[in-house]
Amino acid sequence: MSPLGARVGSVRTDYKREVFAETDTRLPPLERSRLGARGSSFGSPKVSVAVSSDLPIAMGLGSSAALSVACARVLLRAAQRPEKPAEVIRVAGEMEREFHGQASGLDHTCSALGKLILFRRPPGAAAPSIRAVRSTRPLRLLVALTGDRGPTWKTVAELKMRIARWPSRYHGLIREVGQLAREGAREIERGDLDALGDAMNVNHGVLNALGVSSGPIEEMVHRLRRLGALGAKLTGAGGEGGAVIGLFFEPEPALFKLTQAGVKCFVSQVAGPQAL
Repeated sequence: MSPLGARVGSVRTDYKREVFAETDTRLPPLERSRLGARGSSFGSPKVSVAVSSDLPIAMGLGSSAALSVACARVLLRAAQRPEKPAEVIRVAGEMEREFHGQASGLDHTCSALGKLILFRRPPGAAAPSIRAVRSTRPLRLLVALTGDRGPTWKTVAELKMRIARWPSRYHGLIREVGQLAREGAREIERGDLDALGDAMNVNHGVLNALGVSSGPIEEMVHRLRRLGALGAKLTGAGGEGGAVIGLFFEPEPALFKLTQAGVKCFVSQVAGPQAL
């Protein structure tokens, strides 16, 4: 799942999280250190940063990538360097590697480009393959948070252990994930949301087979489908909890019901023409 939104503030040093009434008036220490490390390579421009984010933190929605892209743009602007997409992606990628180690590059690339993309990094390739995906229809997702979010490294480490033990079995499942992503991009461009929803459902089944889903996530996936989602799946690393996305023609009735039931959720249009 690509980042759902990021906005760069002006020139101040407070980091504001406006997510479910959470607020914090400081840039997180790790982010300050990353910003300082990158700033030194630009001649240490005297800037401070204000960021507003409506992305829940540490839930698999690309919040760190969105913040890295925002900080990269501030540094480039302060250093009077061109904010070319490739340079923003490079600087943000260095920040993401400090945060996640071997980040795939998908999240911060999507955030920097500000569009829906098909992203593929073949094994051993020097650079990823990136293709813009154009949607002629609104792609509206309901994002619901569920369960207790565990550390991403634990989910990933356990999956790597299974891959090492049964490589042919798990590599086959991973190839299927890639194939479904390509099929999903094709259905978006065709405007076939029913087919896209089916690809999402099948994709979630494969992710479950990979062992990265859980009881709370499965319950929310099926709950969204019962509420009319064309397709629903986990997003992010999964584990004992996290974010689940559902594709809807009109997500507002489901949003109302879930909100009334105490579920933390929101709607985001990620591509396609905006409603008048």
